[in-house]
Amino acid sequence: MIIRAVQPGDLPQWSLMRTQLWPATEDGHVAELQEYFAGVSTDIVEAFVLDGGEGELAGFLEMNIRNFAEGSRSPRLPYVEAWFVREAYRGLGWGKALMARAEQWAAERGYRELASDTELHNTHSIALHKALGFRETERIVCFLKTLEPGATGSCETSAEE
Repeated sequence: MIIRAVQPGDLPQWSLMRTQLWPATEDGHVAELQEYFAGVSTDIVEAFVLDGGEGELAGFLEMNIRNFAEGSRSPRLPYVEAWFVREAYRGLGWGKALMARAEQWAAERGYRELASDTELHNTHSIALHKALGFRETERIVCFLKTLEPGATGSCETSAEE
C-alpha cells in the first residue's frame, strides 16, 4: 500500500469512496472531481489516495486552503476536507498514514497548523482526530439560507421582534 497524489484514472474509485462518505449526491461527485483535475476546484487543492496496487484504492484524503478555521488565528491554513478509508482497510493504520501525509504536505509549504472537522454524531472520527493530536476547538450548528434572486425583504423590524 502506498500513498500518492490522486490521478485522473482514479476518478471512478475516488468518486465511489466519496459517495460512501457522503451519500447525498446526484452525480456521484463526478463534476466536483472533474473540476479538481481541470484545476478549477474551489474545495480541493490536493488529494491523496491509498493505492493497494493492481488498480485498487483503499482510501483518500482531500485538502483545501481556507481563510478561517475555528480556534486558529492563521489567516490561511490547510484544511482536511475529506478523510476516508474503506472498511476492509480500517484499523491497520492507513488513516493515520494518510493524515501524516497531509501534515507533511502542509509543513513542506510552511504551514504551522492543520485543521479538520467532522459531524457532531461521528464519535469515531472525533476519537481518531484526538488520537492523532488534534484538539477540539468548538461545537457548532451551522445554517445556510438560499436567497431568491430579485427578492427584496424589509430591513425594518418591529418592537415585537
